[in-house]
Amino acid sequence: MNLSSLLIPAVLFFALGFLAKLIKSDLKFPDGMAKGLSIFLLIGIGIKGGVALSQAEFLPALNSVLAALVLGFATPILAFVWLNKLGKVGIFDSAAIAAHYGSVSAGTFLVAIAFLDSMGQTYESYPLIMLAIMESPAIIIGLLLAIYARSQMAKLNNNSDPESISMKSLLHEALTNGSVVLLLGAMLIAYLVPADNLKSVIPFYKEMFMGVLSLFLLEMGMEAAKKINEFKKAGLVLITFGITMPIVGALIGLVVAHYWLGFSIGGVFLVMVLAASASYIAVPPAMRMAIPEANPSYYLTLTLGLTFPFNVVVGIPLYYHIAQALVG
Repeated sequence: MNLSSLLIPAVLFFALGFLAKLIKSDLKFPDGMAKGLSIFLLIGIGIKGGVALSQAEFLPALNSVLAALVLGFATPILAFVWLNKLGKVGIFDSAAIAAHYGSVSAGTFLVAIAFLDSMGQTYESYPLIMLAIMESPAIIIGLLLAIYARSQMAKLNNNSDPESISMKSLLHEALTNGSVVLLLGAMLIAYLVPADNLKSVIPFYKEMFMGVLSLFLLEMGMEAAKKINEFKKAGLVLITFGITMPIVGALIGLVVAHYWLGFSIGGVFLVMVLAASASYIAVPPAMRMAIPEANPSYYLTLTLGLTFPFNVVVGIPLYYHIAQALVG
């Protein structure tokens, strides 16, 4: 891997949006367009996961789903404790950032697939299922952390009765979040619908996916640039987290894929990439809607400006060599 790996249209459109705001361009999206793009992307990811699930054997697929759930729930909790308790980052920003790092990056995953293909390395299809599954747990954890923080603040300010905020209501709000419903709903639809009936829909999401992602990241780039000065103030804590958290995540993924799932070198490598990556498709729109108190420049610049380039240029070859050394 080299710097040419970063020359992906979607990433460059993020940079374009970022630049547009820095130079004070009048470029802006029509009201509601960004939300529409995010809905398209969430459905597309869900469909891909549902197709992979429908073609998988039951027991290995179940094991992969369980592993994805464990990673999806455990990783954001680790990230939150790291940021909020050790790094002293605000609770809302910590919750939003943790959700991104507990989730996955489809772009990083696609680069990893291309890396394996270029080396002629085979791999299992189950990481595709894990790709779709791992979006939802991280979003749920982020929402639960944010809702809890609001309840604590309301209690301190005597604005609400703390007894009225129950775990049942927290879980209901998290599980009925639009992003979670779209992801799991689209996956279920793709799993249930016969392959012949799904043919008319697949090209819509397969051929247009990267184009829509480019538009979405153009808007995300503009949003990130609006508060870039606040990201500069955050400094060393977030920068250190953005580089070291992927490595920690990859090592956790290594243990899960090798010792639990028993995957080959290619499969272990892909799970490492999933655990090391940070979402910039499903989670940003979910966090923008669910945690408006969080600063978008933190999680967007961290995931796309730091962790994504790090994973593509340094992480992917590093994770492969680690997997090769252990499994091979």
